[in-house]
Amino acid sequence: MTSPARQAPAALLAGRRRRRRRRAVGTAVLAALALLLIMATLLVGTTFYPVAEVIRVLAGEDVPGASFTVGQQRLPRALTGLLAGAAFGIAGSTFQTMLRNPLASPDVIGITSGASAAAVISLAVLHLSGGATTVIALVAGVATAAVIYAAARGGESTGGRLILIGIGIGAMLDAVVAFVIQRAAEWDVPVAMRWLTGSLNGARMEELWPLVLALALLGPVVAALSRDLGALELGDASATALGVRVGRTRVALILSAVALACVATATTGPIAFVAFLAGPIAQRIVGAGASLVVPSALVGACLVLAADLIGQFAFDTKFPVGVITGILGAPYLLVLLIRTNRKGASS
Repeated sequence: MTSPARQAPAALLAGRRRRRRRRAVGTAVLAALALLLIMATLLVGTTFYPVAEVIRVLAGEDVPGASFTVGQQRLPRALTGLLAGAAFGIAGSTFQTMLRNPLASPDVIGITSGASAAAVISLAVLHLSGGATTVIALVAGVATAAVIYAAARGGESTGGRLILIGIGIGAMLDAVVAFVIQRAAEWDVPVAMRWLTGSLNGARMEELWPLVLALALLGPVVAALSRDLGALELGDASATALGVRVGRTRVALILSAVALACVATATTGPIAFVAFLAGPIAQRIVGAGASLVVPSALVGACLVLAADLIGQFAFDTKFPVGVITGILGAPYLLVLLIRTNRKGASS
């Protein structure tokens, strides 16, 4: 008969193996789903192309009709959805984990509103190009995050104050966007409004480089700091006791997450609730206690790609991807606010 002292380590090892298996299977399923959605985006449209022709186009062959439609229209759209969704997912889960609050995503606390306001001014007032708009949106998003963080510092409930201050600043910036749209020239309004809804329409390969560079440079930074990020979830005192340099780590994570969210916003517009939803969904799939960087990136990509397909083909009218994600995310936000309010009332 096995003694309880020997049973305990065996149970711990078995539980660890189950968690690792769940993480591996969940991540693999998400990766396969993202691949299927990319293929669906390449295959489906006004003209349906067989898988063999799509593969030939991807291999660089010249296929009449398919080379233009798949290679120059659908492929940039699919890659933009994949990369932007991944950037939003990583940014959202980083903020939510670091601040220990599911409401603390860049789109909820006003950071993407700063990038949006700057981009609208760049497009509708200054008439700048896409590259300049990306830089301006990035700088504005970082500046907005710095203002929110500086205003929320101090005291015991920095996370809660940061969310409230962020929501207030986001509302102010949304008012700035509305003012700019109202005062802009008539021919500039459609461009700005199409961008504000969050859309993959008109995606081009040359516009993907900022996203590629952001993910290539900042994704590994967040992944490398994922263990420290998990320690921050326990609180500053516990993280410090575990040897984490809290201030330096938090600044690195905030800058990385803000940059990812702002570059994605500058590329596609503010696709609503992807950053907000990706982390919680990823955690439900792969389980708690593990790094959510890769699963959140995959969930974000799947959300954007799936919403884009729904917006294009599920209705008589084509809808931008941001409209679909807004419809999906708004009910979850309401439920989360109700639950948070009930917990606060009962405590």
